[in-house]
Amino acid sequence: MINKKVAGVKEALIDLKDNMTIMLGGFGLCGIPENSIAELVEKNVTGLTCISNDAGLDDFGLGLLFHKHQIKKMVSSYIGDNKAFEHQMLSGELDVELTPQGTLAEKCRAAQMGIPGFYTPAGYGTEAAVGKEVRDFNGKPHLLELAYEADFAIVKAWKGDEAGNLIFRGTARNFNACMAGAAKITVAEVEELVPAGELDPNEVHVPGIFVKRIFQGKNYEKRIEHLTVRTKN
Repeated sequence: MINKKVAGVKEALIDLKDNMTIMLGGFGLCGIPENSIAELVEKNVTGLTCISNDAGLDDFGLGLLFHKHQIKKMVSSYIGDNKAFEHQMLSGELDVELTPQGTLAEKCRAAQMGIPGFYTPAGYGTEAAVGKEVRDFNGKPHLLELAYEADFAIVKAWKGDEAGNLIFRGTARNFNACMAGAAKITVAEVEELVPAGELDPNEVHVPGIFVKRIFQGKNYEKRIEHLTVRTKN
């Protein structure tokens, strides 16, 4: 049995360097690789191109990288409440590629599956279509979208085993599942790491063949982006 377990986040990201393109899983603040983001901040890598659904908050998630100006280009579908992201984008310091959310997910999945590109009607007639090939299917224009090319895909799972098999919970499955295996190196941090063979194969969302390195994470905050509670009657 192949063992993909590494000692921790430092070993998992030891060869992540300046100017690389990295995918980071999660939806909002749900299922983001908190340990890996903290390590990127500590490593102080710069010139990064980050592919992620959104950019986190000012003081959490990818927002921590924006405060140290470590990201040169952000590929996402949602700006969110990150003021540093907004300021750097409006000032021209940050290159931003806003992408329809479904297209973003499919560009990740295409890379995961080894598909070089696909056609989609999403974004036609908007700025997202500038410079892209257009082809009609059944009388409807579609844009040619190319699969992403990334150096690292960093994902977070609820549970994994030492062979790299992953199980996600709820919303955390968004983007994590389609990013795993979509880059040259996929690193998975998990809340619970078990020996190979302990997971029910019927419950595995991503097989270990897509994962290069896996480690046991710790001290997850699991913040809520917008806490909404019901008022008392």
